[in-house]
Amino acid sequence: MHSVHLAVLMTSHDRRARTLSALRALEEQRGLPSGTTFGVHLVDIGSTDGTPEAVRLRHPAVEVMSVGADVPHNQALRVASRNSRSGGGGGGPLGGAPGGPTHSWTHQLWLDDRVELFPDALANLLRTAAAAGTGTVVVGAVRNAYGDTVYSGRRGRSLVLVEPGEHRPEPCDTYDGRVVLVPRAVYDLVGDPDKVFRHRMGDYDHGCRARRAGVTAFVAPGHAGECVGGPDAPGSREPGIGVREALRRVTSVQELPLHPWWVYCLRHTWPWAPYLMLSPYARTAARATLGRLRG
Repeated sequence: MHSVHLAVLMTSHDRRARTLSALRALEEQRGLPSGTTFGVHLVDIGSTDGTPEAVRLRHPAVEVMSVGADVPHNQALRVASRNSRSGGGGGGPLGGAPGGPTHSWTHQLWLDDRVELFPDALANLLRTAAAAGTGTVVVGAVRNAYGDTVYSGRRGRSLVLVEPGEHRPEPCDTYDGRVVLVPRAVYDLVGDPDKVFRHRMGDYDHGCRARRAGVTAFVAPGHAGECVGGPDAPGSREPGIGVREALRRVTSVQELPLHPWWVYCLRHTWPWAPYLMLSPYARTAARATLGRLRG
């Protein structure tokens, strides 16, 4: 295998302990090809719990940029990608040679700071990528504390979660953006997640655009890591809320805002786009109405 230079893209927001755990797990990766180097590019989104300072103290080789709390997750990931192309983030336990050029990275790794990688995760991802070829995206499936797969590749218009195989990669149509290995050849073809998607759906759109460009994607065998912390807030699915509140939540930036969702449907689900555009909002309203009636 040729030399591997990973540009690791991360974002954080008021999750100091989780972010440090994710970086520690990254630092403890084993079985990597000889000469593998890292450049870690972390964009912190307005943390008030000391996350940037803690990262700089414990992992001085990590490039940390702080942006305002109003910067959406997807935009922060784009900033991390831009930083990976402009230098910095090298040296130390999570870097290559001090001052080494990061513009020469061979892969980007999208890594969510709530994911603790298993010790052989990166070796498995790189092994899968080497076998699949330079034009292939490799996704790391993530499980929860109970062993259930919660993030992975996705298939079909309904975005069905792909369970990782034990010994061989599983094909997928698109992917959750928690652990994703993007080779340089794919990046040069597809680019970053689209800025029209402020918080969610940027990863799904990226995978769909990659597939349309002829890029294949696979879920690596086994799980790459575990998602730490409690479950996400119930949002529009919270029992007992009214229809108006449920619709307000489902159309918020945290779930399915109207314009980005319409762009996604129009790009990737035509001629079913109008139906698919309306269906999650109709389901949300129906669920809230039935919940109120049963309550």
